[in-house]
Amino acid sequence: MDFERVVRGRRMVRSFTSQPVAPAMVDQLCDLARRAPTAGHTAGVEFLVLEGDDTASYWNATLPAGAEREGFAWPGLLAAPVLVVVWVDPGAYVDRYREPDKAHTGLGAGEEAWGVPYWFVDGGAAMMTMLLAARDRGLGAAFFGMFDHEEAVRQRFGVPPGRRGVGTVAIGHHAGDDRPSRSANRGRPDLAAVVHRARWQR
Repeated sequence: MDFERVVRGRRMVRSFTSQPVAPAMVDQLCDLARRAPTAGHTAGVEFLVLEGDDTASYWNATLPAGAEREGFAWPGLLAAPVLVVVWVDPGAYVDRYREPDKAHTGLGAGEEAWGVPYWFVDGGAAMMTMLLAARDRGLGAAFFGMFDHEEAVRQRFGVPPGRRGVGTVAIGHHAGDDRPSRSANRGRPDLAAVVHRARWQR
């Protein structure tokens, strides 16, 4: 599939069949995602891959059985055979920017020195690469945040302290009965509304 068709055809898929995704395919998606740009070539983005019973453990930690799960708007999302949780290591960025070629930036002083926390920028780039790679291979995928469940996921799966969770990518085969979110009705602004040449104009 050519790149423009991949980008234009990508959608968040929230309903999956139970058909598994080959582990080798998941490895390919992670390999492509790790090739997204990272500040200072820090390579501080990591992936927690959950398959089989581990996906159920994830949902038990983030969407416990009961009224909340029964009222969940996208039950087909829970059928995704693969969940990839994207984690970043802020400390790795601080350490990298203490090295001689980056020390002049002052960003090695600590996380608070970063006006823009580039570990999250890089995690977003890796996530987007994974979504596009999944689409290119004919798979469905969706990204969603962990919000206040980050610590529960960390504890459940033994993620080291200091890592921050960017969010989770669900991957699988589209069930075909997906219900788009209400946000999809907002549409996209015209190109002229978001591209500003020479001066910011409205």
